[in-house]
Amino acid sequence: MPVPDEALIARLRDPMTVREAFTEVINLFSEPLYWQIRRMVQNHEDSNDILQNTFLKAWGSLENFRGEARLSTWLYKIAINESITFLARERKRAGVSLDDAEASLIHAIEADKDIDGDELALQLRKAVASLPEKQRLVFNMKYFDDMKYETMSEILGTSVGALKASYHLAVKKIEQFFSDRD
Repeated sequence: MPVPDEALIARLRDPMTVREAFTEVINLFSEPLYWQIRRMVQNHEDSNDILQNTFLKAWGSLENFRGEARLSTWLYKIAINESITFLARERKRAGVSLDDAEASLIHAIEADKDIDGDELALQLRKAVASLPEKQRLVFNMKYFDDMKYETMSEILGTSVGALKASYHLAVKKIEQFFSDRD
């Protein structure tokens, strides 16, 4: 049974319980954050590194968390920003364009030995990887995490209408990806 945000936040603000409460945060959010990151970067080792950086950043800025957003929203925002920063740094390091980065993600999916799945699941991962970064992010959050548009809006700082449009476009592109393969 999940701990209500208010009780956990109160424990995070108390110097006597902060470490125990943060351990609970790690236990509660490691798996969902890992998969959000993993769907963005595709590589297990990179995803683990980004997850660790996410929790380090959260720990380091715990005193700045005002509780205006839900704890999960705050953590997702950190994880997504860390992922985007990582992807941009990797593109710059490798000197690749956004189009080449999408091809690189598809290659990473094909080479991934850490995830088992059938051919359809593999094709869906490739279709999602072929989307522009923002559409890929919105699709992952809505389709895989079943996140509400209002929560996505808080995390991404984008209007609900724009997110709905991005998701709709992403779905159309994925449908086209599959129809081109038939």
